Amino acid sequence: MFESQYEAMPRAEIAQLQLERLQATLQRVYRNVKFYRQKFDRLGFLPEDLLSLDDLAKLPFTTKEDLSNSYPYGMFAVPLREVVRIHSSSGSAGNPMVVGYTSRDLRTWARLAARLMTAAGITKDDVVQITFHYGLMTGGFGVHYGAETLGASVIPTGTGNTFRQVQIMRDYRTTVLVATPSYALVIADKLAEIGVDPKELHLRIGLMGGEPWDDKRRQEIEGKLLCQTFDLYGLSEAMGPGVAGECVQRRGMHLNEDHFLPEIIDPDTGQPLPPGEIGELVITTLAKEAVPLIRFRTGDRCSLHYEPCPCGRTLARISRILGRTDEVVIVKGVNIFPQRVGQILAAIQGEIPIYQLVVSREGHQDILEIRVEVRESIFFDRMVAQRQLVNQLSHKLAQGIGVTPRVKLVEPNSISREEETSPLVVDRRSA
Repeated sequence: MFESQYEAMPRAEIAQLQLERLQATLQRVYRNVKFYRQKFDRLGFLPEDLLSLDDLAKLPFTTKEDLSNSYPYGMFAVPLREVVRIHSSSGSAGNPMVVGYTSRDLRTWARLAARLMTAAGITKDDVVQITFHYGLMTGGFGVHYGAETLGASVIPTGTGNTFRQVQIMRDYRTTVLVATPSYALVIADKLAEIGVDPKELHLRIGLMGGEPWDDKRRQEIEGKLLCQTFDLYGLSEAMGPGVAGECVQRRGMHLNEDHFLPEIIDPDTGQPLPPGEIGELVITTLAKEAVPLIRFRTGDRCSLHYEPCPCGRTLARISRILGRTDEVVIVKGVNIFPQRVGQILAAIQGEIPIYQLVVSREGHQDILEIRVEVRESIFFDRMVAQRQLVNQLSHKLAQGIGVTPRVKLVEPNSISREEETSPLVVDRRSA
């Protein structure tokens, strides 16, 4: 364990620490965040009214829409001069969700990521290759600083250029690969394509996150890369990678409960569900300074478990992420709101056209195709004009959602809603 004083804390002490930190967090958001002060006032609730952890259920949820509507700094609980890092991710409304970090927040993030990496068996002797995205989204940063906190060697390759990834993995003697499950399989395919035997590598651990995956995919990755894989969970709104992760027992992901208070709710009624039942994960941050969140609805479906783990950690565990409760579709580790696509198309064309997102898989690579119905006259335009429109739409969509799609112009009334697995989305990846 990296911090056994917290990871193996008796359950009664965890609950007491959570209560104390929750009370302090409520005081801070009531004093400094207008959004929460107005919410609490409408309920007639004061922070000192919270006397037990059960009282948390009296408070309203925070949603992704709330974060988007507070753009850019409406949810910040500290002055901007105290914020040393700003990240953002796409929102369901026109505005992205913006989160900030104080210096202390960043140190905490690094420590929590180091805990989860230690739980997966990573040490200071490892060479960690990170293929998560580095940029406004939090992808690569948490694992990067967590690995450096452990004293491991970090190779921040970021996304893409798979041939180069393989070359580095072989030549630099990478022992830990950090990737989305789908990209890990893309790397495995590249190994086979260029004739590199996985036995020639020094890889021993795969740290996988950014998208839901199952045991079948785990077995496929481990069989092709000859390493042991571990699930890692994070979300940009709460912190990033470092919220929860598997230990070597692989019986669920230990959640850093001294910093995140979890609930599982029925996504339809909002009522809390007992341990073991599948529902929507709700997280309250307990020590984050810049952007504390109260009862944040993650949209991720999972279950919560408190049974003792053979590894000795007393922290609760969440199951694998089993999917989403909202309309978000995850492509290449990026959350995409279908409605956001409509807003971008409307900004270009003056109105929201009929459109549809089609997600498929070519080999092990996720492919996003956006079909857009256009006027019949478009089909009588010169091919150059059509190509210019496709390029314009593709460029603007990539800027707005974080993934470069294939744009397909289709005739009016040609988009069928019968195949859709959720509103506006056809997901063929599990077909």
